[in-house]
Amino acid sequence: MSVLLDEKDLQKLIVVGDRILIKPKIPQSKTKSGLFLPPGVNENEKVQIGFVVKVGPGYPIPSISDPDEPWKNKTEEPKYVPLQPKVGDQAVYLQNSAIEIEFNKEKYIVVPQSAILLLLRDEGLFE
Repeated sequence: MSVLLDEKDLQKLIVVGDRILIKPKIPQSKTKSGLFLPPGVNENEKVQIGFVVKVGPGYPIPSISDPDEPWKNKTEEPKYVPLQPKVGDQAVYLQNSAIEIEFNKEKYIVVPQSAILLLLRDEGLFE
């Protein structure tokens, strides 16, 4: 499934819940032995690799109302359990759980955190 979005600013995208926006890594067109692969071979793989672009807020925690302390200020601000992926991580994810979107003529993938198998975080990568 593919969705086409027409907007100029990636910052306007808001990722909700436990979803992660991933920019897929460009697949290799050659094997290690030098054979050229036809287009579409890597798209049928069950596991894909990409870079985390945006992360949702996480899993919502239900608010606990305390009737014994009515003088406390009640805040309706939702609270979340944060997700493990951070922006810039390299993620290995399951393709069958992914939703493909096109934004500014570039391909992105939206996956739930449960579809991510592992993360590679290199703190010195962007320094």
